[in-house]
Amino acid sequence: MATEPVLEVADLCAAYGRTPVLRGVDMTIAKGEIVSLIGRNGVGKTTTMRCLIGLLPATSGQIVFLGQSITELPADERARLGIGYIPQGRQVFPRMTVEENIAVSLLASPGKDRRLTDLVYQYFPILKQRRRQSAGTLSGGEQQQLAIGRALVGNPRLMLLDEPSEGIQPSIVDMICEVLKSVRDQLGTTILFVEQNLDTILAISERCYVIDKGAVVAEIGRDRLRTPEVVRHHLLI
Repeated sequence: MATEPVLEVADLCAAYGRTPVLRGVDMTIAKGEIVSLIGRNGVGKTTTMRCLIGLLPATSGQIVFLGQSITELPADERARLGIGYIPQGRQVFPRMTVEENIAVSLLASPGKDRRLTDLVYQYFPILKQRRRQSAGTLSGGEQQQLAIGRALVGNPRLMLLDEPSEGIQPSIVDMICEVLKSVRDQLGTTILFVEQNLDTILAISERCYVIDKGAVVAEIGRDRLRTPEVVRHHLLI
């Protein structure tokens, strides 16, 4: 696997108002890796993702994407550079149909290959079956598939997912994990995801960064991932 860095984060700090939340996040993710960011509730995982995509400004530190500093760029410019974001809770457009949700994302991605829509329907056949159904009437697992599909039609170089397994039945989670591995293998997409579900972490992570109190405190490599107790320990402490 290539080692060219797609994302480099150095001493990233951020705050909500006057309250510091991130106190020094450091990570480097190579092209084609699937990496998880893990830790207990409330330690800064979602804040890190919001900061990476540009929804929360950094107070200090650096975010470098494909060799370019994006620390000061707004979220829409980061998306145009090739970062896709699937937030916690999916946030699909509930009154639009499945195909309208996907079309809106495609329109927001000028120059993208419309054949990616067909690929999304291959990955998630249920979306094709329900393409004229309002997104708000889909199940949680179907909405998560739509949220991922919506990001994929933008052909992102890096996908950020915040708790993709939350509130979804295990069989659908397993399917989504397989799709994410296919996306990496077929499209070369690099993936960073926040997760607390041990099975999901072990199923697709190649490495884990552990965050606690707003800072990365450990890295779990490929070999140590083979011991579930190591990961479980960092989810519980």
